[in-house]
Parts: sequence; C-alpha cells; structure tokens
Amino acid sequence: MSTPTPSTVEGLRDHAHAALRAVGATVPDGSGLIARSPIVGESLFGLRADTPGDVGRAVAEAADTFAEWRARPAPARGELVRVLGELLREHRSDLADLITIEVGKIRSEALGEVQEMIDVCEFAVGLSRQLHGRTIASERPGHRLAETWHPLGVVGVISAFNFPAAVWSWNTAIALVCGDTVVWKPSELTPLTSIAAAHLLDRAIERVGAPAAVHRLVLADRLGGERLVDDPRVALVSATGSTRMGQQVGPRVAARFGKSLLELGGNNATVVTPSADLDLALQGIVFAAAGTAGQRCTSLRRLIVHHTVADELVDRLVAVYGRLPIGDPFVEDTLVGPLVDERAGEAMAAALERAQADGGKVVAGGGRREYGGGVYAEPAIVRMPAQTDVVREETFAPILYVLTYDAFEEAVALHNDVPQGLSSSIFTRDQQEAERFLAADGSDCGIANVNIGTSGAEIGGAFGGEKATGGGRESGSDSWKAYMRRATNTINYSGNLTLAQNVSFLT
Repeated sequence: MSTPTPSTVEGLRDHAHAALRAVGATVPDGSGLIARSPIVGESLFGLRADTPGDVGRAVAEAADTFAEWRARPAPARGELVRVLGELLREHRSDLADLITIEVGKIRSEALGEVQEMIDVCEFAVGLSRQLHGRTIASERPGHRLAETWHPLGVVGVISAFNFPAAVWSWNTAIALVCGDTVVWKPSELTPLTSIAAAHLLDRAIERVGAPAAVHRLVLADRLGGERLVDDPRVALVSATGSTRMGQQVGPRVAARFGKSLLELGGNNATVVTPSADLDLALQGIVFAAAGTAGQRCTSLRRLIVHHTVADELVDRLVAVYGRLPIGDPFVEDTLVGPLVDERAGEAMAAALERAQADGGKVVAGGGRREYGGGVYAEPAIVRMPAQTDVVREETFAPILYVLTYDAFEEAVALHNDVPQGLSSSIFTRDQQEAERFLAADGSDCGIANVNIGTSGAEIGGAFGGEKATGGGRESGSDSWKAYMRRATNTINYSGNLTLAQNVSFLT
C-alpha cells in the first residue's frame, strides 16, 4: 500500500480559499492574526486583527440592536436560526474542510462537528415556541403568581480552538431565539472557520430581514477578549477554555455584576468494573482517549479499572494503540491527526516525564511521528501506581493514565479526587453499580454515562460540568435559561389588597 502524499502549505491555502468562496466569504488580508494549519505546522494567511476599539464598536452595535430584536416574537427569531441550519446543511462539507485545516480533526469528526451545529439549530427552532414560564399557586385569594422569561441583552461568546464552530452555534442559536444579540470572539487559532460560520449567519440574517448587527464577529487577540469581558453592555459572557482562563474571566465579569457561563477544563475518567463488557469498553475508551488527538474537553484522561480485569484490558488497549493510523487528517484512513501546535507537544512530553518520575510506566505510545511538518504524537497509555499531581491535572493531549482499584467505593473516590468535574462514565453489567455511579454520592461530574465513553455528547442534553469546570450549561435541556432573565409576577384580580403572610397594615 502506497503512502498518501501529505498536505502542503500551497494545497491547504487553495483548499481554504475554495471553502471560503463556496460559502461566499473571503480571507480578509492584513496583519495582527495568523491563520495556520497544524497539519503542516505553518502559517497560511495573515489576517487583519480587530482592535479593542473595534470590539467596543461591535458591542455598541449589538446593544443598539437588542431593543429591536427582543421585540420580535420568538418564533420569528427562530426563523433566522432555521435558515442558518439550512445553510449549514448546504455547506456542511465546506465548513468541515476549514475545521480540518485549522484544528487537524479527521474528516469524520469535522463533519460531525458541523452536524452538531445543524442539530442545535433544529433544537433552537423548536425552543422558539417553548420558552415557557410557569403559574404558581398563591396563598392569597384572587391572586395568581407567575414566572416570565425575558431576553438578557448582548451575549459575548468566547470559544476555544478545539470546537471552533460547534460551541459558537450552541450559544448563538439559543441566544438568538431567546431574543439576545451576540458578539463572538473566537480562538485566534481558528479565524477561517469563524469567518465562514459568521458569513453563513450573515446570509441568513439578510434572507429573513433581521437587523444586521444581531450578530457580530470580532477577530481579536487577548486584549480584544478582555474588552468583551469588561464591557458593562455585555449581559452574559459565555467563555469556553482552560480553568486558568475561567479564573480570570469569572471574577472580572462578576465585579461588574454581569453574568458568566463558563465551560472550562476536564479531567475525565472511566471506571471499568469486573462485570464490564470489555469489547464495548475497548471501543468507548479508544475513541474517548485518542479521538481528536486527545484535544476535547471531554477526552478520556484517566482509566480506573478493577484489578481483576486491568491486565487484560490494558493488553488489548496496547494492541489497538499500536495500529492506530496517525497522520494527515485529510487522508481517509487516518484516525489521529496532529496536535494543535508545538506547545501542546511539549506539554505532553513534560507530563509523560513527570508521570514516569512518579513511578508510572509508559506501556504504549508517547513518541512523535514525523509527518508533514506538524506535531504528530502517538497516543500514550501510562500505568500509574497512584493518582499523583500530574494525573490530577489536565494535559490537553492524548495521554491515558491507568489506575486500578479493589472496592467500588475506592473507584468512586479516585474518580472524584480531581479538581475538574466535566464528564465521566462507567462500564458495567451490574445494575447496582450503574445506579450507584449515577447517584448523589457517585460521580460528581456534570455528565455521567453508563456503558459509553466520556466523549461525544448529544445536543439534547445540557452540556457542562462542576467544580473547576465552571458550572455552566450549554446546548439542550433548559440551558436556554442562562440566556434570559426571570421575572416573578403577582397578579391581583380580587379587587382587594391582601398582603402576604397575613400582614395587616391598615391606613
């Protein structure tokens, strides 16, 4: 079998130009930002960066537009999102190409990200007719209590490189049907994907006759992001990134009494019990740990296995890891693409060095592959004698630490003994173990799965985590409430003024 020709800088430039032209957008030439591809590890284009002043003007336009947008009936706002979903279907392949170019995701995962955008648009369109309040029993005769929900204002979205389009769509589709306007500051690593996604929304805005400034894209560096965080006209800042980033964003937004929705780091674990279906567990573990080169917030970092099945499971994992196709994500058979940059490769190497200093043994992977100029890492499996500091930290790379346990309570304790609390799973055929894992004293994560891995959430459920993961919820269920404000209403139709708690105040 011949070795496929790796992507070249010239080829990726042409590919990016073609994808942008297909959606109707172009590369805004300039300086200040660089569009690069981890596939080749080189720059593709220079782009004009928005200044903090540009960010302020974008917020001003969005704030001015809010009064007009919130006045539209929610189903009419949903029509904008419906058209966006249609355009995403039409340009699914073009947007996936840009995601692969800028993130290094394999084709299947890039297409899956765009499908996630389509799915959340469908969800939001239905939601536009279901922004329900509630009626509450009043203690006073001839009175009714009710809750109503109203748009917040400008929503600032700060997204990360690893899901450069999907996370934006989670926030934007929901915020728009809730009556908010949006200013989006994407990762500096993925400007081309952002330009394409925003242009599709601009086309939808024009098609339905919505106000142009209902959405604004700003391509800015950290100073631009700080301007968005600090602007008092931004009612909600939804930020996705590292825990360290959230520790800076959260207090700054709180200091001006704004609202924040934080989706931060994960250090996700899977428990494998003696009764587990190991064939099923093997599939779930490999995708969760090696998919996207370990660069998902829900990537599997820790494997907690009962000592009676640990050796067999690890041996089978080592065999699979040894034949994982690593390389150019545009090549059809590739399953593991590049790390995003050299810093990610250095962080992985440093974590492996610390793990071995703590007594860990690398039993698979951990090395580099020379391929096409990018940073291509072999997903690693490390057997650890204990959950040391390096295991309790999130390294955004394909490292799977293996720990063993004897009693179920020990597994849960190991699982919860990390600062983060995003995603978790258990593989078991024991109903009692499954229920205990999902109970209040089981997994302490925002996502807890049974007989499936930690990665690959559907948009219908609320996505987010606890502890150092930030506590925010995006996408499905009732996550829309984060984008609205609640008002409690008391309606007196009795003709008499009756005070609550039987208070008497006669004048």
